[in-house]
Amino acid sequence: MAGSMRDQLLKMGVVDKKKAKKAKQQKHHDVNKNRKAVKSGKEVKQEGVQKDLEKLAREKQQRDLELNKRRDEARAKKALLAEVKQIIDTNMVKIPKDAELAYNFTHDSKIRKIYVTDEQHKQLTKGHLAIAVDDKMHRLIPDKVAEKVEMRLPNAVVRIQPETKPDKDETDPYADYEIPDDLMW
Repeated sequence: MAGSMRDQLLKMGVVDKKKAKKAKQQKHHDVNKNRKAVKSGKEVKQEGVQKDLEKLAREKQQRDLELNKRRDEARAKKALLAEVKQIIDTNMVKIPKDAELAYNFTHDSKIRKIYVTDEQHKQLTKGHLAIAVDDKMHRLIPDKVAEKVEMRLPNAVVRIQPETKPDKDETDPYADYEIPDDLMW
């Protein structure tokens, strides 16, 4: 049947006579070489096939390692997010529903707003409270807890640094006017 296949390929013009003859000779040469090796007791090595199998095995192993690495990274990220969420949930400062004082802050280059009480507003401006951003929700947490969260996920916390009064500039025409502490923007 192989001869008929060769004849069909020759008729179609896919293979020319020289290539067909050379392939046939190579096949007979390899078969004779293997027969001689088996008769003499030597192990027959199919070098090309063995190398291809080894290469495929290495590539599969490399792909598996990369996939496992990505899975481990995803698990670690998920565990970290769960840990941060738990820290925030257990330590958050409750904001009463009747809080009407709007507090504006920036997060991810956007101005956000949270409603707080007057006392919470004072604590935010003094730096005793921080704002935790979790699943598009904003929660108040104590400053010490904010430090713990910030060590794990720096982008999950908005901390307001207490304002320090700068040295007075004598050339400033508005130096005599003090900016009120409760000024809101």
